Amino acid sequence: MTERDYYDILGVGRDANEEEIKRSYRRLAMKYHPDRNPGDKKAEEEFKKASEAYEVLRDPEKREIYDRFGHEGLRGTGFTGFRGFEDIFSTFGDIFEDFFGFGTARRGRTMARVGADLRYDLTISFLDAAFGKEINIEIPKFIKCDHCGGSGAEPGTFPSTCPTCRGHGQVSRTQGFFSISTTCPDCQGEGEVIHTPCSQCQGRKKVRKKKSIALKIPPGVETASRLRLRHEGEEGERGGPPGDLYVIIHVEPHEFFDRDGDDITCEIPISFIQAAMGGEIEIPTLNGTRKLAIPRGTQTGQFFRLKGEGFHHMRGYGRGDEIVQVIVKTPTKLTKRQEELLREFAAIEQGKDEKGFFRKRRR
Repeated sequence: MTERDYYDILGVGRDANEEEIKRSYRRLAMKYHPDRNPGDKKAEEEFKKASEAYEVLRDPEKREIYDRFGHEGLRGTGFTGFRGFEDIFSTFGDIFEDFFGFGTARRGRTMARVGADLRYDLTISFLDAAFGKEINIEIPKFIKCDHCGGSGAEPGTFPSTCPTCRGHGQVSRTQGFFSISTTCPDCQGEGEVIHTPCSQCQGRKKVRKKKSIALKIPPGVETASRLRLRHEGEEGERGGPPGDLYVIIHVEPHEFFDRDGDDITCEIPISFIQAAMGGEIEIPTLNGTRKLAIPRGTQTGQFFRLKGEGFHHMRGYGRGDEIVQVIVKTPTKLTKRQEELLREFAAIEQGKDEKGFFRKRRR
C-alpha cells in the first residue's frame, strides 16, 4: 500500500468528480500498462500506484474515509492495496475493456472475475444502534454446488477442453503491442464444454441457498450506515475472489429519545414549583437514570447537557451528550386551598410590580 497522496498520483484535485478521476486513470493506465512497457519495473510500479489510487477514489465509501483519515483510516477497513497485476485485473473486471475497447493479453490469461457484491437491509432498535450488537443474518446467495463440486458436470462425467479456444476462453489476434481478445463463441468464455450437465445446478456450477453470517454491529451506527463484509458476496468466476456484502442499517425510532448526530435529546416535564424554587430530578439516560439539578428560576424550554450520555463516536473515542429540554407544566385542576395560595401569590407579585413602577417614575 503506497503512502503517496492518491489525488497527487492521479493528478486531480480533491474536488474531482467521478468522470475526471476515471479519465485521469485511463491516461495513466495507457501510459504505464505492463503490456505496453515489458520489463520496465518503474512503469509497473506506477501502474500499481495509479490502480490503487483509482480503486480508492472511485469508491465513495473508501474515498470518504481517505479524505477524513488518510491511509491510516483505510488500513482500519482492511484495505491494503493490490498484491500484483492479476489482483488488479480481477478486481477491476471489465474496466480495461471500457478503457481500451478490448481485453489485454494479460487479462485473457487470467480469466478470473470478482463475484458480485450483495446488499442486505437490516432494521435494528435505537438501543442496539447505541450500544452495538452481535447477530446472525441469513443471506440468500449462490454457492458452489455440492453435488458436482462446482464442475457443472454430473458426477462421474467431466467437462472437456473447448477445442476452439483450447481452454483459454478467448480467441486472440495480435495488433501492435496489444493482443486483441474476444470471448470464445463456442464455450462462452468458460474454456470448457459440459456434455452432461449436473442434475442439481443444471451446469451452472452454483445453487442458490441461504448462508448464516455473523455480523458485529458497532456502537454508534445510524440509519444509512453501511457495513462491509469482505468476501461475503457472490462467489467469483473462474477462480476469482468473492464479492463483498454491504449491510445497510435502518434504526427504529425511540419512544422517548431523539438523535442529533451523536447527541441524544429528550423533553422532561417539571412543575412550576420546581422551576421557581429549583430542586433535583431524575433523568432517564441510555444507561439508566441520572440526577439533574434544576436551578431556581428555570424557564420552560431551557436546555441542560449531560456529558457523555449520548452515542459512541463511530470514528474515534468518546461519546456524545444527552441534551435535556425542560417543559414547565401548568396545573389544570386546583383545589380551593391551592387557588387561595395562588391568588395570594399573585397579589404579592402585583405589589412588587407596582412598587417597581413608581420607583422608576420618581427617577
